[in-house]
Amino acid sequence: MSHYQSNLRDIEFNLFELLGRDRVLGTGPFEELDVETAREIIGEVDRISREDLAASFEDADRNPPVFDPATNTAPIPESFKKSYATWMDSGFWSLQTEPALGGTAAPSTLVWATAELLLGANPAIWMYGAGPSFAGVVYRNGTERDRRIAELMVERQWGATMVLTEPDAGSDVGAGRSKATPNEDGSWSITGVKRFITSAEHDMSENIMHLVLARPEGVEGAGGPGTKGLSLFLVPKFHFDHHSGELSGERNGVYVTNVEHKMGIKVSNTCELTFGDPQVGGGEAARGWLLGEVHDGIRQMFDVIENARMMVGTKAIATLSTGYLNALEYAKERVQGADLTDPAKDAARVTITHHPDVRRSLMTQKAFAEGMRSLVLYCASWQDEVQMSEAGTEQRLLAEGVNDLLLPIVKGYGSERSWVLLGTESLQTFGGSGFLQEYPIEQYVRDAKIDTLYEGTTAIQGQDLFFRKIVKNQGAALAHVQGEIKKFLDAEGGNGQLKVERELLATALRDVEAITAHMFNDLMAGQQDPRNLYKVAQNTSRLLMVLGDVVCAWLLLRSAEIALVALGGDAAHGKDKDFYEGKVAAARFFAATVLPKITAERAIAASVDNSLMDLPESAF
Repeated sequence: MSHYQSNLRDIEFNLFELLGRDRVLGTGPFEELDVETAREIIGEVDRISREDLAASFEDADRNPPVFDPATNTAPIPESFKKSYATWMDSGFWSLQTEPALGGTAAPSTLVWATAELLLGANPAIWMYGAGPSFAGVVYRNGTERDRRIAELMVERQWGATMVLTEPDAGSDVGAGRSKATPNEDGSWSITGVKRFITSAEHDMSENIMHLVLARPEGVEGAGGPGTKGLSLFLVPKFHFDHHSGELSGERNGVYVTNVEHKMGIKVSNTCELTFGDPQVGGGEAARGWLLGEVHDGIRQMFDVIENARMMVGTKAIATLSTGYLNALEYAKERVQGADLTDPAKDAARVTITHHPDVRRSLMTQKAFAEGMRSLVLYCASWQDEVQMSEAGTEQRLLAEGVNDLLLPIVKGYGSERSWVLLGTESLQTFGGSGFLQEYPIEQYVRDAKIDTLYEGTTAIQGQDLFFRKIVKNQGAALAHVQGEIKKFLDAEGGNGQLKVERELLATALRDVEAITAHMFNDLMAGQQDPRNLYKVAQNTSRLLMVLGDVVCAWLLLRSAEIALVALGGDAAHGKDKDFYEGKVAAARFFAATVLPKITAERAIAASVDNSLMDLPESAF
């Protein structure tokens, strides 16, 4: 049986009951994709994820690729190749592919709903299969020449990579030292070393297109310090005919010079890439082409980064969901101890679902998994709005702002909560058995840790949230989300049955507003004394987490409101009765056990001073 356990019912609940995506499907740019077709797609992706894509999850972890320094290759295990081929042959990757490149015009909510299924079953497949998605970045930012390259990337299903990080620069992208110098034929020679490059070497496609950030030199107006001097270059593994796509047989001078030995997600090759080193490979120069012929690399790369952050958050939440469902299945079968209320020495042994703390743990997992699923798809619903509205309109600008606000929460909050809960609740449900490889939870925990690090650590997400997505936006997107929550609080949905939970959410929202206001005060005080910025930065991760809690609580309570209406009708005696009761229970539990803690976070945020910054390093 597959390790992967999906929650198709809850995915469909979010799409069609909570977020009303039936109003979007079959209209505007999605007129050829109706609700029935969308349901069929989700159902089929669910089936192949459980039956086929998950099949190589364990084997690829136990027998990962091995780097061969003699050939600069790291071949993929055969079992994983089979799973990857199943996904690519299915054609469902076209949902995230530019329609101009033959992709399907699909709302982002449908894309990320299907992504959860694949990312929960075998996440590295999504990463290796990113070529068609990356081709969209090339197409949207490129010249006619680049657009033809994008077409070839899709037609020939080439792999693709995002080549950003350097060994010494890390997250300080502007400190990168990779260089590009122009050649007479219009190409550029790239030199430098990059690190942590996902999918930079494999044998599942004939070519790999590297999207490389480098600093142009030797031309007027190029170069310069920081990120503004960076440009994005298309650097293929093998040279090819730009019209037919046929490989010339000539190797480009970009080589993998190391594959990292990792804690988890081992089948995903994480590589060091070396460009234009005469002592590496065959000594060829690494040649590439400037994307769009503009020195605008960091903006272009953010097209990739923001999609990647959505992917990481979805992967993390998908792993928590299957971790919880595996733990639930185990708890229903594991007989251990007597019921706490039965004092008899010979009392019957019961399954651990009868024990209060196990139930607390299971409901904690359920509430967070379902709340964060709603968070992902709520964020994606704003991406739907971007897709459906015209550039420059008020509707489009609002949608872009709210999406930008939610992305660091999806990635940072989602990955942090998922990693912690998988290790402290899901694995704990199994007891000692969870520490063994006989159950998938051990691999889930290892694989999930990277999600807090991929595409910027949690601390970076917190800083991005406050400084770029709130301050730079002048709080407009945040104010809109807060306004939507206040509308919910002022309504009387749920027939008054959620009154206590609404009050808890109202208090939590006030606490978050107070934390934000306190940070703004410190930010303004920083104009007189820059050291006040230290106090702001000590609270950015805190703001990220409490805002995530409030948005998830709101979405859970909205879901509970819908469930209560259903339970008052046909669902009261139908097959979905337990499902809807579970939605109400999860919302109430989350509100009662998570939201009160935000008041303490508010007090801590207000008490932050610079004593930490005044402490000498030797005292740590």
